[in-house]
Amino acid sequence: MASELTGSTIAFLAAPEGTEQVELTDPWQRVRRAGGEPRLVSTEPGLLQAFNHLDKGDTFAVDATVDQVRAADFAGLVLPGGVANPDLLRQDERAVALVRAFFDAGLPVAAICHAPWLLVEADAVRGRTLTSFPSLRTDLANAGARWVDEAVVVDTDGPNRLVTSRKPDDLPVFGEALVAAFASSSVG
Repeated sequence: MASELTGSTIAFLAAPEGTEQVELTDPWQRVRRAGGEPRLVSTEPGLLQAFNHLDKGDTFAVDATVDQVRAADFAGLVLPGGVANPDLLRQDERAVALVRAFFDAGLPVAAICHAPWLLVEADAVRGRTLTSFPSLRTDLANAGARWVDEAVVVDTDGPNRLVTSRKPDDLPVFGEALVAAFASSSVG
């Protein structure tokens, strides 16, 4: 339904370089089709360089930096993957604080592929069930999460809905789940 997210602004947090392009663009388009307004947030202004695996992809204009926004400005947060993207973001205290603020506010968060590395840094996975790219399994378990090998997991055992997915092949179910999570949090 095209009006599920009408009036909802969704943050997409990505590093200036290293985001897996399809993990940014596919959820972005799904949010738009559902009537939401996606906004690209990064640690630096200007253009974000996306990647198609190891090859440079397109560039995308950053709407705001982490210093210019608050979790309360949004109805939810999407964390696209790519290996470099979450690795760079988890080293930036401002980005980690913004992610933590979404959890503290009880807002839904969706993370795919390697993006849960950023959730580990924000201490947001303890006691939660989630999935990710398989190479993060040990990192997530060491941070107190229960890791499962499923296309998409929606965990509601914490202060918010946490939607996680493994890889680009899972984008169809990831997109459906994140729109549903954002829509249900916007109601009432």
